[in-house]
Amino acid sequence: MSNLPNCPKCNSEYTYEDGNLLICPECAHEWTVESEVENNEEENVIKDANGNTLTDGDTVTIMKDLKVKGSSSTLKMGTKVKNIRLVDGDHNIDCKIDGFGAMKLKSEFVKKI
Repeated sequence: MSNLPNCPKCNSEYTYEDGNLLICPECAHEWTVESEVENNEEENVIKDANGNTLTDGDTVTIMKDLKVKGSSSTLKMGTKVKNIRLVDGDHNIDCKIDGFGAMKLKSEFVKKI
């Protein structure tokens, strides 16, 4: 059996090649191998609230007051977060915040310094 990728639209495993195109028989989606590689690279890019690309080790500030689950306190707007680490998932930033400890943040609520 060939090692063709699943359909990026419906995740069907029954894809086939037609020339340089890959085709899904279930949803009729057509794509090229080059576009799949480009899409995978774009998916791994994490951007802040202003659209700047974030990388491991960046310093960011919090854009708005954030409630902390399980605590009565909040993270205030303007709090500086140093040495962030990017991870996969809904909350895509792991960090340590002075006074709070280890936290997970969403990139849409931070701004790169």
